Amino acid sequence: MDKSTVSAERAVYLKKQQREKRLITLCRIGFLLLFIVLWELAAAVGWIDSFILSQPTRIVKTLFNVADNDLHLHIAVTVFETLAGFALGAVLGCIAAVVLWWSDFVSKVCEPYLVVLNSLPKIALGPVIIIIAGAGTKAIIFMALAISLVVTVMEMLSGFRSTSPELIKMAVTFGAQKRQIFQKIVFPANINTLFNSLKINIGLSLVGVIAGEFLVSKAGLGYLIVYGGQVFKMDIVMASVIILAAAAAVMYEGVILLQRLVMRFYRYR
Repeated sequence: MDKSTVSAERAVYLKKQQREKRLITLCRIGFLLLFIVLWELAAAVGWIDSFILSQPTRIVKTLFNVADNDLHLHIAVTVFETLAGFALGAVLGCIAAVVLWWSDFVSKVCEPYLVVLNSLPKIALGPVIIIIAGAGTKAIIFMALAISLVVTVMEMLSGFRSTSPELIKMAVTFGAQKRQIFQKIVFPANINTLFNSLKINIGLSLVGVIAGEFLVSKAGLGYLIVYGGQVFKMDIVMASVIILAAAAAVMYEGVILLQRLVMRFYRYR
C-alpha cells in the first residue's frame, strides 16, 4: 500500500471522527434545549407547579438580577471555599500517601482507620467540625477537606503501590535509594492517578462546601438555597442549583486543563 492510499484513508478517518464529534455536540445541545423547552411549556400549561419547580424564564430573570440578589457574592464565597478545601485535600492527601507508601509499618497501622473514615458519612461530623473550627468559613473548608482528604490518600496510595515492580527492582539493582525511586519512577508513573483523584475531589469538595453552608453559613450558594427554600423563593433555589452545576463543570474543566499542561511539561522534560 503506497503513501497516497494511506493518506487518503487517514483523511477519510479524520473526517469521520470530526463528523461524529460534531454530531455528539449537536445532540448534547439539542437535548438541553429540548429539556428547557419542555420545562417551560409544562410550567406554562400547568402540567407542573411553577411555584415549586419554577420555570426557565423566571430563573433567567433571577440570574439577570445578579446585583439585587448578591449572587456574585455568594458565587465567589462558594468557589473560594471549594478551591481552598480542594487544594488542602490534594496537598495533604498526597503527603499522607507518600508517608504511607514510604513506611509499611505506618501503612499497616493506619489502613483500617482510613477504610472506616472513607465509609463514614462526613456530614455526621458536622457538629464536631463546627465546635472545633468555629461557625464560619473555617468550618466549611474543614468539611470540604474532610470529604476529599481520605479519597486522595487512598487513590494515591493505591497508585504508588501498583507502580511497575520490575522498574523498581531494576532501580534497586543499580543502587537507587528510596527517595530516588519515588522521584524518578513512582511519582511520574502516577501523574494520571493524581489527576484522576483531583477530578473526583473537585466535585466532592463542592459537596462538602454545600453541606457546610447548609449547616452554618451567612453567604454562599448553599446558604442561598436554604434561604430560598425558607422564604419560598424557588426561583433563587433553582438558579443557585444551575449556577452550582456550571461552577462544577468549569472547575472540572480547569483540572483537565491543568492535567494537559503538566503532562506536556513531563513529556518535554
